[in-house]
Amino acid sequence: MQEAMKVIVSGGGTGGHVFPAIAIANAVKAERPDTEILFVGAKGRMEMDKVPAAGYRIEGLNVVGLNRKQWWKNLALPFKLVSSLLHVRKVVKRFAPNVVVGVGGYASGPTLYMAGRLGIPYLIQEQNSYPGLTNRLLAKKAQKICVDYEGLEQFFPKEKILMTGNPIRQDIADLSAKRAAGFEHFGLSPDKPVLLVVGGSLGAGSINRGMTHSVDEILASGCQVLWQTGGYYYGQVQASVAERPGLVLRDFIKNMDLAYAIADIVVSRAGAIAISELCVVGKPVILVPSPNVAEDHQTKNALALSARNAAILLPDDKVYDKLGKTVVELMGNNRRKELMAENISRLGKTTSAQDIAKWVFRIADEAAAPDKRNTKTAER
Repeated sequence: MQEAMKVIVSGGGTGGHVFPAIAIANAVKAERPDTEILFVGAKGRMEMDKVPAAGYRIEGLNVVGLNRKQWWKNLALPFKLVSSLLHVRKVVKRFAPNVVVGVGGYASGPTLYMAGRLGIPYLIQEQNSYPGLTNRLLAKKAQKICVDYEGLEQFFPKEKILMTGNPIRQDIADLSAKRAAGFEHFGLSPDKPVLLVVGGSLGAGSINRGMTHSVDEILASGCQVLWQTGGYYYGQVQASVAERPGLVLRDFIKNMDLAYAIADIVVSRAGAIAISELCVVGKPVILVPSPNVAEDHQTKNALALSARNAAILLPDDKVYDKLGKTVVELMGNNRRKELMAENISRLGKTTSAQDIAKWVFRIADEAAAPDKRNTKTAER
């Protein structure tokens, strides 16, 4: 009897990494239910809560990212990196996975690096149109690199690239029957248009300030607002914006499928996974790229859509002054909304997690030949 496959899925830090990782794990389990899956994340980050809630085990590494604003906080970085490498080496050797999947985030780099050192095949899921330095370096030993954007041959070996798209939560794949439930869940009226505002799973300060400045203008135009502030900003937003009809504030929206179902326009950061979800949702979107990310990749993500008239790109430093006017003008322009919805919908892909899972199986099965496994075991 063939022994069950073992897979490590590593990465996290934000919902843009955590939710795709869980989607891939779910797709693997759906195809081969006996697969044993272990997550490796970063201590103190959201994956340490979200992954167990999804039913999976997780090991936390004491690893952090580079602090670009407060350089002195980077002094401990080399020590934490070495500690994480030693820790993840023990985890990988003890769990003995057939294959490792890296989705990006602080923990992904050390985990994939150590997998390569131990002769374990790994797959990279690159979400962005402009890959970070870590994935560009790790690509040399990767079996395959799953991407969502064309033109990444300039960063990765062409023969390793797979155009799978980015994994999304499956509950947003079909929203047609969820609209009535969405209005009831959030207590909003089906007779007025809805603006959905999300700044990523952790919130976005500039979007929250822009919305605080313009929420009266937006509500006065006849719109309703469903606004996810992020936990860090919720208290200050709540204190700045009085309760009023047609406005719903949330620190975090758990039922994003219901939120997307009732939205007429979405204001969002331009993280790769957010964009992938919005392409499937097919609603007009105003993208506000975060300036606080490596290589300014969110601006590049947003440009890929705005160039096709599939989104409006609103720079972060223009949000405070222009968000309200942009929302009101777009909400009143039905023809433009229809065109944007059509264009963004053409880019949507709902089977990415399943397609990646198939490659996980293929890589693991190819590495599972007795002669190869015996050789790797001896090497370890």
